[in-house]
Amino acid sequence: MKKTVFIVGAGIMGRGIAQAVAEYGFDARLFDTLPGAGAKGMAGISRALDKRIEKNEIAVADKQAILERIRPAGGMNEAAAAGFVIEAVKEDLAVKQAVFRELDKLCPTDTILGTNTSALKISDLAAVTMHPERVIGIHFFNPAPRMPVVEVIPGAVTNPATVAATREFATAIGKTVVLARETPGFVINRLLIPLINEAICALQEGVATREDIDAAMKLGANHPMGPLVLADMIGLDVILSIMETLEKGFDDTKYRPSPLLRQMVAAGKLGRKTGTGFYDYTG
Repeated sequence: MKKTVFIVGAGIMGRGIAQAVAEYGFDARLFDTLPGAGAKGMAGISRALDKRIEKNEIAVADKQAILERIRPAGGMNEAAAAGFVIEAVKEDLAVKQAVFRELDKLCPTDTILGTNTSALKISDLAAVTMHPERVIGIHFFNPAPRMPVVEVIPGAVTNPATVAATREFATAIGKTVVLARETPGFVINRLLIPLINEAICALQEGVATREDIDAAMKLGANHPMGPLVLADMIGLDVILSIMETLEKGFDDTKYRPSPLLRQMVAAGKLGRKTGTGFYDYTG
């Protein structure tokens, strides 16, 4: 496989994936249609590496070497030179399908087209391409450079060789692979997101304060962080989108999003990325 990875979307996940692959010796090309998003993504990666330096996890020279392997792409056409393409745009089927239509036209037929979708069907993305056998889910978790797992999800017609190459790639960047079937939410989000939604319901019902709900799960279930802190980190809009996908996909009311979750998303309180969610981050 070529050692260049092309990433579409320079948001939190896109730039995290770029950093993750560059830390393991791959060249990353980071593309976004939003003006200035590439430069903003690079600045975010630089800050993340500075934090690792402060913790004595890497040296200053390591940071420089990693940054030299990442470059904002000038256009989508640069995807043609990559061995692996990862789409990491917003969790919207129509938006993602538009990206895959374009990538399918630009990339050689042996280029793997991966999607970082949290819950959408891989087959729905592959269906808009002429070569659906090379489309696959490769789901990273936030923060992508630090989280040790990725879900690999084949679509209905994904070639076994595509699956094998994706597993090999994920292993090469230090990840443990969980192979999941193409069902709503796959494995991790099918279990995790309803848990977060239930924590939001408990807060809405006054069962406990946000701090006590988070402390209960940290200390009583040995979770590394509470579900409401985690919701703020993931983004409440993402949580809502996944819950809606689960509810629609399984046609089951147990996946119905919390009214409080809907209310907060409507108010623009999405968590860390907007400065306010269940907690305040403006300071």
